[in-house]
Amino acid sequence: MAALLKHSTTDSPALPVWLVTEGTLEAWLAAQAPAVGRWAAESGFKAERHRVLLVPDARGGVAGAALGLGRLADLAELSLWHAAGLADRLPAADFRCVENLPAEAANQFALGFLYGQYRFERYRRPLSTTRGARLVAPANCDPIYVEATQRALSWSRDLINTPASDLGPRELAAEAVGLAQQFAARHRVIEGEELLSQNFPMIHAVGRASSKPPCLIDLTWGNSGPRVTLVGKGVCFDSGGLDLKNAQSMLLMKKDMGGAACVLALARLIMEMQLPVQLRVLIPAVENSVSGDAYRPGDVLATRKGCTVEIGNTDAEGRLVLADAMAEADAGQPDLLIDLATLTGAARVALGPELPALYSNDESLCADVLRHGREQHDPLWPMPLWAAYEEDLASKVADLGNASASTFAGSVIAALFLRRFVAERTPWLHIDLFAWNPKERPGRPVGAEAQTVRALFALIKERCRARH
Repeated sequence: MAALLKHSTTDSPALPVWLVTEGTLEAWLAAQAPAVGRWAAESGFKAERHRVLLVPDARGGVAGAALGLGRLADLAELSLWHAAGLADRLPAADFRCVENLPAEAANQFALGFLYGQYRFERYRRPLSTTRGARLVAPANCDPIYVEATQRALSWSRDLINTPASDLGPRELAAEAVGLAQQFAARHRVIEGEELLSQNFPMIHAVGRASSKPPCLIDLTWGNSGPRVTLVGKGVCFDSGGLDLKNAQSMLLMKKDMGGAACVLALARLIMEMQLPVQLRVLIPAVENSVSGDAYRPGDVLATRKGCTVEIGNTDAEGRLVLADAMAEADAGQPDLLIDLATLTGAARVALGPELPALYSNDESLCADVLRHGREQHDPLWPMPLWAAYEEDLASKVADLGNASASTFAGSVIAALFLRRFVAERTPWLHIDLFAWNPKERPGRPVGAEAQTVRALFALIKERCRARH
C-alpha cells in the first residue's frame, strides 16, 4: 500500500511538484526558465484541473511537474480530489510539494496522492509491477492521520469491491473480528438460530433463506469519553428476496454492505488515532436470498423493540435488519448514534451517487456534520424527517409496515421507519449513501467509494475535544 515518505529515499533530492491555478499560471511561468514556458505552450498546458505538465531537465529527464488546479481561488481550499489523479501521471521517483500549504490543505493533498493509487487487484495480476511515484510528506501535513485514513479507506473499498461469493455474512464478521483483535477491542458474533434466542428476530428473518447464516457483529472499544455507537447495514448480497430485483438492479448488490464497510473504516480510524471515546459497532450481516424459507410479503415480524412490522416488500430489507441493531444500540443510551446504509434508490434519484442523504433528529448535530463534510470535502446533503409521511408506514394488521404503497419520498419514509427505533433523547444521524463511484475519473476508478468516513471522524474528534 502507498505510504508517505518522511524524506526522499534516493540519493538525489525529491523532484518538485508545483500547484498551479489558472489565475497563477502566468506568475509560475515567469518564475521558470524560458524553455519551460515554451514547453508549456507547446504542450498546451493552461493549468486546467487534473492536467499535469512534466517539466524536462537539460538531459531529457524529468525535472519536476506542475499540477493544474483549474479555477481554484485559494490553496487553502485544496481537496484530495485535486490530487487524486496525480500519482498516475508521474514517473517512479520521489516528489515533494513546493508550496507551503496550510495544515488541512497539506493533509488533503497528501491523502489525495495516496487515495489515487488504490487498485483492487484481488482477482487479477497487477497491471504494473514497477513501483510508482512517491510523495515526501508535505510541511504541515499530519502523516500519521493521512496514512491511517488511507489504510481505513482502502480496506473499506476492498470490502465493498469483493463479490458476495467471497464476502458473505461470516466473512464480513471475520473482518470485523480481525479489526477487534488488532486493536484489543471486545467482540462477539451472534449467528444463525442464536439470533432468535437473543431476540434479534428481524435480522434472522431477512437472512434465514440464505445458505450463509445471518449474524450480528458487536464490537466495543474504549473505556472513557463520549459513548459513540455506529450501526452499519451489512447486506452482503441483496436479491430483493421474493420481491425479486431484475437482473440490472442486482448487478451491484455486492455493495449493499457499503454502510457496514464505511462503519468499519470509521471504527478503524477512531481506534488507530486513539480518540478518547467509548466506541460500539453493531453490524447486522445477512444475505437477502430466495428459498422455501424466505420471508414473504404479508408476513408480520416481531422486532427487538417489541413492536410488529408487516412486510409490504421483501426488497425493503435493509431497514429491518438495521431496526433490530438500532434498538440494541439505543438501549445503551449513547451520546451519539450514527447509522450508515446503502438504503434506498430514492436517495440516488434525488441526490445522485456523490451526495449521501443526511437525516437527524438534532439540528445542531446535523449542522456540525454538514460543516465537517464541507471542510473535509466529504459532502452530505440534509433531508427532512417529514412527519406527515409517517402515515405511509401504517399497517392494518401490525404496528407499522416496512414499505409505502406510494412511489414518493422513499428515502424519507425509510428514515422515518428507522426513527421509530431511536429514542427522542438520543442524538442520531442516519446516512443513506451509495458507496460506489459509477464513472471513471482521475484517481477514482469505477468501483467502491468510502463515503462520509472522513466527515464523521472529524465530527467525533471535535466532540471528544469539547468533552475534554
